Formats: sequence, structure tokens, C-alpha cells
Amino acid sequence: MKKTTTAAILALSAACVFSTGAKAQEAYFPIVAKGFSHQFWQAVKSGADKAAKANGVKITFEGPETEAQIDKQTDILNAAIAKKPQGLGFAALDSKAQVPALKKAATAGIPIVAFDSGVDSDLPLTTCSTDNKTAAAAAADKMAEAIGGKGEIAAEIHDQTSATGIGRRDGFLNRIKEKYPDIKVVEVQYANDALKAADDIKAMLQAHPNIKGIFASNEGAAIGLAVALKESGKKIVGIGFDSGKTQKDAIKNGALLGSITQNPVGIGECVVNSLAKAVKGEKLPKIIDTGYYWYDKNNMNDPKIAAVLYD
Repeated sequence: MKKTTTAAILALSAACVFSTGAKAQEAYFPIVAKGFSHQFWQAVKSGADKAAKANGVKITFEGPETEAQIDKQTDILNAAIAKKPQGLGFAALDSKAQVPALKKAATAGIPIVAFDSGVDSDLPLTTCSTDNKTAAAAAADKMAEAIGGKGEIAAEIHDQTSATGIGRRDGFLNRIKEKYPDIKVVEVQYANDALKAADDIKAMLQAHPNIKGIFASNEGAAIGLAVALKESGKKIVGIGFDSGKTQKDAIKNGALLGSITQNPVGIGECVVNSLAKAVKGEKLPKIIDTGYYWYDKNNMNDPKIAAVLYD
């Protein structure tokens, strides 16, 4: 009941902003992302820019330099709210820590649309994101198939505070546990940048010489996986997540088996389109699943897959 009430109040507040004669094209939406260290966010931005033009609204696309800077992202979020925008898009680096800032936006009647990672709150009207648990479970199935359903594997997860990191970790590990009793997960490490991920994975390979496969849960972790396998000379099954030139090249040359890709341009479009609907008083679903695909060297040139990959 509480969730419905909060959403209804925010939607009504947004609609009232424009019932006083303001034009929809005057709306301003700051979009606060997790960072700019991965090309994924540039792809999200391109989708947001496209939707802003289509809806006749103004947006800014902001975020910290890296996805480790939770406090910096909170400062950016508070600054965006202080500008009293007509709507706010937000991808949380920490699903709990940034709820107090979002409460300020809700109190001011600013509609919130979460994207990529949601928050532990009913404050966002909707969340535009991949179903990370389902997508990571699909990666687990690909891993199991590739290693013959048995053996030791490991995982490099990009963080343990965002809903994205938690969802991908749990989706992958739970599928292995529930469906593949002869596969043993021997280690799980956390790193959001390629250098640390590469170091983690090289240490894993030394500590567990019988590892048959490793899952890396985002662009940075996947780049680190590709680097570690190249430098160590190990021939194991590597599966990544997201896209980017380095990861795509690693799949083309066989260093990685394949990856799960989101639809980052679609996520950006979804955020701005949802905010535009909110300011008109339209009702939004609580979750908008923007989809995912498995890609490898056999289907990377398929037009449907190529459209959601980025360099």
C-alpha cells in the first residue's frame, strides 16, 4: 500500500507542475549515472540524448569519475536535486546509502526514475534495467555447457553494494548451485576496474590450478579477465558481461567465450521517456525490463545483437 501511495503522490506532483501553464519542452531532467569509466555509460547517454530530443526536454548527464566514488555520486545527486528539476534519473552505486538524498527529491515533489541499479525504497516511480539475476543465470548456463557440467569455476564481481552487482552475483551463483551439483565455485572476488580484476584473477588461477571457467560481471571485470588470461597463458572458459571494444576483441580472438549484453541505449531512452510520461501524469509500471542478449563470435554481426553492442 505504501508503494502505491508514494508513486501516486510523486506522479500527481509532477503533473501539477505542468498544469499551471508550463510547457513540456521546458522540463529539465538531470540524469545521474554511476560514472564514466566504462563505455557502457556513454551508450546510456546516447540513448538519453536521443529521447530528450524526441520529447523536447533538456537533460544533463552526470556522474563520478569511477564507480567506486559513492560519496562523490551522492554529492552530485544532492546538487542535482537542489536545482529543483521537473524529474530525476538515478543509477545508484549503493542501494541503501543514497535513499536519504532521494527522500529530499520526493519531498520536493520531484518524480524519480531509477535505472541500471535501483534502490531499497519505493521512491522511484519505475526502474529501467536489465533483469540482472535472469541475465547472469543465462551466463551460468553457458558456463556449465562449455565446461561439460562439472569442475571448478570462479567469479569476479564488479561490486557488492549496488543492486546490479548483487543481482548478477546471485543470479550466477544461485543458478550454479541449484542446477549444476558437479560444478564447484572455488572463489568469488570483487573489483570494478580492469587492473584490480586482472590481479584478482591471476591470483585465482595460481591458487586454484584446476579452474575451468571464470565469470566476470561487467565491462571492467571482463577486461581484467581477458588481460589475466592473456598474461597467464591459461586456456579456460571466460564469460563476461556488457560490451566495449576490448571485450569484443577478446571474444573475436577466442580469449573469452562470450558475454551477456544489456541494451544501454534502450536504458537511456527508457529513463527520459519515463520521466516525460511522469510529468504528464501517466502511470508507470514499477519495473521496465530493457532486455539482454548472449553474444559470441558466431552472432556478433547479427543486426539485432550488433545494435546493442558498443565500443
